[in-house]
Amino acid sequence: MIGLTLKHLRYFDALARHSHFGRAADSVGISQPALSVQMKELERMLGGPLVERLAREIRLTALGEDFLTRSRSILSEVRELEDLVRSAPGPLAGRLRLGVIPTVAPYLLPQIMKAMTTEMPALELQPKENITRSLIADLANSTLDAAIVALPISEPTLQEVALFKEEFLLLRPLSEDGKPVPSPDVLRKRGLLLLAEGHCFRDQALSFCKMGADEPRYLMEGSSLSTLVQMVGAGMGLTLIPEIAVPLETKSAPVAVARFPEPRPSRTIGIVWRRTNPLAAKLEDFGRIIKSVLTS
Repeated sequence: MIGLTLKHLRYFDALARHSHFGRAADSVGISQPALSVQMKELERMLGGPLVERLAREIRLTALGEDFLTRSRSILSEVRELEDLVRSAPGPLAGRLRLGVIPTVAPYLLPQIMKAMTTEMPALELQPKENITRSLIADLANSTLDAAIVALPISEPTLQEVALFKEEFLLLRPLSEDGKPVPSPDVLRKRGLLLLAEGHCFRDQALSFCKMGADEPRYLMEGSSLSTLVQMVGAGMGLTLIPEIAVPLETKSAPVAVARFPEPRPSRTIGIVWRRTNPLAAKLEDFGRIIKSVLTS
């Protein structure tokens, strides 16, 4: 199999994960035509088609399924070797693939990246924003080194370290500023603006309001907290927002922010990584630096 390289394996893995040439090409930083050329070259070397090219997606052939299993095993071994090299004595250095959930990433990542330029200057931080389910899957297949998510994850293969705890605050139109904070039972009867399915913060908000996921008591689903806050500012309803997001998101919207009475809804944000990761000790140092950023 002269000519087969890790590059081919990584490109094919991306194509299998995204089932789409355009999205896969974006994820590996090349153009769609370049990825198509690489896949045709790989198919030529293997002597058969790896994917069935449909109008809007691709499907793996039987050869593609077999090749994907073996190539992912090889890629996993290579990543473990890379981790072993990076686990040598000294500060964390080289590439660190860090996943972050969307309700944390815009508010915490800039602080983390700024702090690491001083605390770990040899570190090349590669952040990836995604929902919890996808980040945990990426940790399992070793395409991420660590992830910042809401705890607990309760996955036996993962180590969890809490970073901070924060409250959920209520956002209402500015005209309601100073009015009594509605109870969860009252909130159930008013239209809530929520994040789309898949976001853990949505599930936490529904749990606090004692609402089932199938109850039609919310007005809309948004893809970001920014969208929800702007809708509240336009008088379209209420929403809950994590405390870390308040300073940034409320700058450009006429909204009233209020705390709930005790017991206040909250969540714990932490960092998780595979227990088998050779970088575990250095990731603990990484977590301590994040904590220091938040308390400074």
